[in-house]
Amino acid sequence: MDASLTLHRARRLLLPLTAGLCALALVSGCSDTSSGSSASSASSRTGPGSADSGASRTGAEAAATPSGAITDLQNDYQAVIKNVLPSVVQIEASGGLGSGVVYDSKGHVVTNAHVVGSAKKFKVTVATGEKVVSASLVSAYPEQDLAVIKLDQVPDGLKPAKFGDSAKVEVGQIVLAMGSPLGLSSSVTQGIVSALGRTVSESRAGGGTGATIANMVQTSAAINPGNSGGALVNLDSQVIGIPTLAATDPDLGGSAAPGIGFAIPVSMVKTVADQIIRTGRVTDSGRAALDITGRTVVDDNYQPAGVALVSVARDGAADKAGLRPGDIVTKLDDQQVTTITSLQEALAADKPGEKVTVTYLRDGAERTAKVTLGEI
Repeated sequence: MDASLTLHRARRLLLPLTAGLCALALVSGCSDTSSGSSASSASSRTGPGSADSGASRTGAEAAATPSGAITDLQNDYQAVIKNVLPSVVQIEASGGLGSGVVYDSKGHVVTNAHVVGSAKKFKVTVATGEKVVSASLVSAYPEQDLAVIKLDQVPDGLKPAKFGDSAKVEVGQIVLAMGSPLGLSSSVTQGIVSALGRTVSESRAGGGTGATIANMVQTSAAINPGNSGGALVNLDSQVIGIPTLAATDPDLGGSAAPGIGFAIPVSMVKTVADQIIRTGRVTDSGRAALDITGRTVVDDNYQPAGVALVSVARDGAADKAGLRPGDIVTKLDDQQVTTITSLQEALAADKPGEKVTVTYLRDGAERTAKVTLGEI
C-alpha cells in the first residue's frame, strides 16, 4: 500500500462508552472508549441492531437501475444479516470491548489476540436475547493476532457461524463487516473485497501485538474500534475473514484513511482455531522463522540500515547457517531488509523448510549464507 499510510489495529473500545477511539498506525478493530479521545482509527458502527448497508444512491443512479435489482440486493443483505449476525458476539475484556465469532456449538468463540490482551476471563454478550455470559481464555496466538475463548455455559440457541473458503474469495465481491464498533453491538457495514494477499504489520501501541500477518483480505467495509475479532461475510452468509486492522493517514493527522481495512483470511482463522481447540495451543504455525532475536540499526545518516542479531537460537535456522550475534542482516533473497518489520514481512512470504539467501554484514564486510528456514 502507499507509503504514506500506516496500518493500525481497530482497537478495543474502553469503557465507559464515549465517542472516543484508540487511534493506531495500523488500527485494530478493538475500540477504546476513553473519554475525550477522537474517533480516528477504528471501525465506526451504527446503532445496536442497525445495518449500515452502504452507499447512498443519487436520483440518476436510482433511475438508471431497475428497482427490482435494488430490491434483490437489499433482500440479499438482509438475508445475510439475519443468518450471520446471531453468530457475532461482543467481548468485554480488561475494561475494553471487541467482537468475536461463534466457532462451534460447544461455545468456542474466535477473536483477535489484541482483543483478549492479557485477560483470562471475559463477559460476552450473545445475540440470543442479548444475554451476557462469562467466558474463559482457551489460548491466544499473538503471532497471528488470533485467540479462542470459550463460554462457561452455552446458552440455548447459540448459533455457530459458517466459515467459507479463502480460495474462493475474489476482488470485487460484496462483503459485510459485523461487530461492535464503538461498543454498538450488532452493527453492520458494507463494502467490497478491495485486494488480496496483503502483508501488513500491526503496531504495538495501545495493546497491539506487533504481529506481521500475510495474505490479509483488504476491504472497503468500515473497520472501526470494536470491530476487531468480528466477521467479514460474503453474500453466501459465510465468514471469509476476521476484521483486524484499519489504515490511518499521517497526512490527515492520523485520522482514518476511508475504505482501507484488513481482515485475517478464513483459512488462517480455521487453521489456528482448530489447533487451539484440539490441543490448547498452536503446534503448526506454517510461519517461517530465522530463529533469532534482533533490533533495527541505523546508518551514519540515522536511517534504518538493517537488523542486528542480538541472539541466535542454538541449533536454529540462523545458527545452523553460521550466523551469530552481532551480524547485521541487510537482505533476504532479493528483498532489502532495513528494519525488524521489513524482515518479518520478508519472512511472511516464505514457508518453514524453504531455503533463502541471507545477506549480512560482519565486521563491516558483506557476506551471504544459505539458510533453511525454521518455524515460529
